[in-house]
Amino acid sequence: MNYVEENYDVAVVGAGHAGCEAALAVARMGLSVIIFTVSMDSVALMPCNPSIGGSSKGHLVREVDALGGQMGKAIDKTFIQSKMLNKSKGPAVHSLRAQADKQMYSLEMRRVLQSTDNLTLRQAEVAGILTEEVEGQKVITGLKTVSGAVYHTKAVILCTGTYLNARCLYGDVIEHTGPNGLKAANHLSASLEANGIKLQRFKTGTPARIDRRSMDFSKMTKQYGDERIVPFSFSTDPDSIQKEQVPVYLTYTNEETHRIIRDHLDESPIYAGIIEGTGPRYCPSIEDKVVKFADKDRHQLFIEPEGLYTNEMYIAGMSSSMPESVQYEMYRTVPGLENAKIVRNAYAIEYDCLEPEQLHLTLEFKTIKGLFAGGQFNGSSGYEEAAAQGLMSGINAALSIKGEEPLIIDRSQGYIGVLIDDLVTKENTEPYRMMTSRAEYRLLLRQDNADIRLTPFGYRVGLIHEDTYQALLEKNRLIETEINRINRVHLGANKKVNDILKEFDSAPLDTGITLADLMKRPELNYDMLSVFDENRPILPENVREQVNIQVKYSGYIERQQKQVEKFKKLEKKTIPSGINYDNIPSLRIEARQKLSKFRPASIGQASRISGVSPADISVLLVYLEGYGG
Repeated sequence: MNYVEENYDVAVVGAGHAGCEAALAVARMGLSVIIFTVSMDSVALMPCNPSIGGSSKGHLVREVDALGGQMGKAIDKTFIQSKMLNKSKGPAVHSLRAQADKQMYSLEMRRVLQSTDNLTLRQAEVAGILTEEVEGQKVITGLKTVSGAVYHTKAVILCTGTYLNARCLYGDVIEHTGPNGLKAANHLSASLEANGIKLQRFKTGTPARIDRRSMDFSKMTKQYGDERIVPFSFSTDPDSIQKEQVPVYLTYTNEETHRIIRDHLDESPIYAGIIEGTGPRYCPSIEDKVVKFADKDRHQLFIEPEGLYTNEMYIAGMSSSMPESVQYEMYRTVPGLENAKIVRNAYAIEYDCLEPEQLHLTLEFKTIKGLFAGGQFNGSSGYEEAAAQGLMSGINAALSIKGEEPLIIDRSQGYIGVLIDDLVTKENTEPYRMMTSRAEYRLLLRQDNADIRLTPFGYRVGLIHEDTYQALLEKNRLIETEINRINRVHLGANKKVNDILKEFDSAPLDTGITLADLMKRPELNYDMLSVFDENRPILPENVREQVNIQVKYSGYIERQQKQVEKFKKLEKKTIPSGINYDNIPSLRIEARQKLSKFRPASIGQASRISGVSPADISVLLVYLEGYGG
């Protein structure tokens, strides 16, 4: 039988947010790549919420951009409302969130893929991976599609999202499809399991889409975007994206909504035992909210437009798997939705995904050389988490083929490092969601300094252009020079100074002070103090922002940097890959089991495994001193 046979350096399975970033990274690093999608309509699809960013997720988008990824650039071109969250709090938790035009975002990303050199976008379902044994090690050689076509590659990246053996459920309706009614991928799971890969079932869900013409917005509260829009991408000129924004609307569920849900709980597949997969704790269905937070008499809902060219409105906060008739009942109890007409039913979706402890920190499989994974397939949730993993898997697949050192972002360098370390080191029994509280060094890992932290890595691997890198070096020079200067500017405790401080509602000076020390007062900032600073140079806004943050929070930053130094010492203590933990008699049984399962690369990583105690780490350190291999 004749069949198609082609050769590429890398094949990417899935063209969602992870797959797009993976394929673009590989192509931009000079290797040939083919990316497969079950449908062209699923390229960079947003099957759930119509937004990019949000608390901690905005950090990930900025980091993806700083490394040379595409997500930030795409949303800057296709957003319809933008807002910086948590502005009343400190800069560590400031996070950008933008409402997207879902269709335009997908089309923009597809345009970028199809205009990128070295990259081929192909609509086909992948049926299996191809491997062979080389010196006792299983090695990837390519993949095949359901049509019988064979693609020979040096690496394969699995970014299957929620499509593997997917089924969508609401009430007693079960449809064996992927999200939004798109085709599921039903063949690949068997091939992965035949190659010794362990899979698990997770689930997520989405709310109904309702026709905006059936809504009464006068009963809701209008929510606006920021007056001055801040871009996601460091390469986007802020002046170029200032535009009229589309409002979002706030409304609430009520006791009647909750009564209807409670009366029909047994009809929800989640509570009827029909759904096998585990759902996300931090993005629960409305059924879960009503059951688990029974004391709450209402829940917040945001009514968000899906785009400029559609009447579909997304009901954020009210995902469900209730029967169609019950969905109508409960949605119509919400103020403003009394006459709601559903365009697309809410549904739950369950799918096959990976037990991610099977991966190295590079996102390469421990047991199959050349096979990488990224995105929701790794047991995470969210577009932003997916994009970050996709980018890193693409970078490391390309570096591996080139014979270069891998790129591993550690927990002190980025939210990407926290995300990947948590996935491969900790037992994740539910879809993983990034949160600022997961990052122990979050004051250092702010969204505003992602370029300073990570762009040198992007430059090293070839994803950041020379002019961008030189511009970053100049920015760093300006910041350092200005911080040194204001530490030398002294103010006297005179009447003129104190009168101005009084206008700022700030306490008068009793003695002289440097401008830098004065800036540390909570009510003052760098720009306000220009009245005291006749010799101040004219600096770009992004430089002034960094000067203000680095000076104002210098004490906290220095404290965290000292914590990072201790962290680095543990991360540098590597553990030989061939170590047999059963040969360490003083280790507790649970520690032996967990260390054997996760195979940590360093003492630092071992210390973060649940079930491995500080005492176990001490035993391991002593053992390693005399370890001979």
